[in-house]
Amino acid sequence: MYLERRNYVWLVMLGLALCANALGQEQAQAPQSSEKSQSEKAQRLRYQIKLQLNFDELTYTGTERVLWTNPSERPVSVLYFHLYSNMRVDSQIAGSASALAPDEPRLDVTRVRVPETETPISFSLEDQGTTLRVNLREQVPAGATTEIEIDFKGSVPEIDPDETGLTTHIVKQVSAALRGEKEIRRARDINFRSRGVMLLGTFYPALAVHDGEEWRRKLEPSVGDMIFNDVADYEVTIETDPGVFVFSSGAAKGDTGTHTATSLRDFALVAGRNLRSEETKVNGTTVRSIFVAEHERVGKRALRIAADATRTFNSQFGPLPFETIQIVEAPLVAGLGSTEFSAFNVIASAFYVDFDAPSMRNLPEIIREQRTAVEQSVEWTVAHLVAHQWWGAAVGSDPAREPVLDEALAGWSALLYYREVHGDEHATAVLKDELTGVYRLYRTFGGEDMSANRPAREYRNSFQYEAIVTAKGALMFVDLRRLLGDEPFFAALRNYYKANLFEIAELDDLRGAMIAEAPIELRRTVARTFNRWMASKRGDEDIARPDPELATSLGLPAKPGPQKSGDRNAFTAFARVGKFFWQQMTRIR
Repeated sequence: MYLERRNYVWLVMLGLALCANALGQEQAQAPQSSEKSQSEKAQRLRYQIKLQLNFDELTYTGTERVLWTNPSERPVSVLYFHLYSNMRVDSQIAGSASALAPDEPRLDVTRVRVPETETPISFSLEDQGTTLRVNLREQVPAGATTEIEIDFKGSVPEIDPDETGLTTHIVKQVSAALRGEKEIRRARDINFRSRGVMLLGTFYPALAVHDGEEWRRKLEPSVGDMIFNDVADYEVTIETDPGVFVFSSGAAKGDTGTHTATSLRDFALVAGRNLRSEETKVNGTTVRSIFVAEHERVGKRALRIAADATRTFNSQFGPLPFETIQIVEAPLVAGLGSTEFSAFNVIASAFYVDFDAPSMRNLPEIIREQRTAVEQSVEWTVAHLVAHQWWGAAVGSDPAREPVLDEALAGWSALLYYREVHGDEHATAVLKDELTGVYRLYRTFGGEDMSANRPAREYRNSFQYEAIVTAKGALMFVDLRRLLGDEPFFAALRNYYKANLFEIAELDDLRGAMIAEAPIELRRTVARTFNRWMASKRGDEDIARPDPELATSLGLPAKPGPQKSGDRNAFTAFARVGKFFWQQMTRIR
């Protein structure tokens, strides 16, 4: 899963102005790595989930049957599952699921057993209620398969609509830009109900990744993505209240309530009585847009963009092994403009602004006059999210250890979409707005240049994450394409995609793919290019330096450094020139 961080200057400007003024059908044919045998495919992790969703009461109960094959060379006697919904930012919370805060989602395990025989299996909760430990009755030999069944129940909070509105999103981003406040993603960001829409991003126990040596069970809250799973096949049957529409990562089997999908790294769903959808086919893949009824015009536009992006990436990288790709509108909380799951991308409702709607007359002129900037923001975000289905979903990576791997590729891929769909001139303008511009603004506001290949926990907030991980990382691929030329560059990306499809890749895999396609005389240069962009602090030379004239106009100190929370001079000065920045940089983050 990815958290889009977009539209800083527009959001910063608008905030200051406001302050000043007060498992589906069978998988479509897709490329399979030559190393994948039929037996390996048959032994993929499998979830069969039966979910009873009480939409009105904000609760659910479920049973999941999990089939797992031991990938290691040693017997295994313990399984570990992530209970992502129980992750908490406050380290003082007691180490028990019963102590979880009421305004956060909650996931409880009530029973674990052997299927068919109903024989109980002992289990316990660890890591402050975020890890389920299952003590198997018998060891699972290397290469052998085991199956268990888990009963669980959960609840989600009702989020105040004020937390999801455009103004609140803006104020949150102003704080990140000017004050450098620490941000950490919360489980309630992706498990909640608000404005009549429920999002369940982590409603079930998810088996931790086993890399053949050990369980990757440690969870570290950060500004980055929290979900890290292996691919699995899903069959999820959902029962809910009358009149509630449910859309999920999988494809629905008629009116049975069963949703199926293959080779997904997670399974999310959205539910509500006012949800609508439109869809189209692209090379055998169903592309669907899901939105609330009053945002139909924006929802249909999102569908057109997603279809063009899917067509572009299929052609350049290789066919996507998912039957369905979905763009979903949901009222995400302030600070989270979008997030992605396998085959299921979510954009905050706050940014579904229909400029042709009569209600727009009630909004300030400072908003209404920025139609072009806002619509570009949504287009960039849709393309970026669709790219994550190749980089992050089909080809997996660890978002805690190496967030730059999928973020950089998705950012560069969004730029590729613009070049293929709108042409070179438009793409060059977007590169300046969406990539180099955000780094320049970050440095002008006193942000420190950093190496891009750091663990997610080392980034303070989404402003820094966007400037260093997404923008700086994506610009490395602009440099690599210029260095190698199109044929070797795209061959390297296609080979990387094919070799790591359904696997968990590392930055060295991508570096190796680029070096392998480079002419011998350029291989050292390719390696140095990776080191320069990923491991050094050369952003001011390679991207843009802080703008002293801009800083002066904004009332920022001559020497870069974070603004104090009580400094109102920056707000006053920025209100005078904010319109310029809004026009130059509009981002959903």
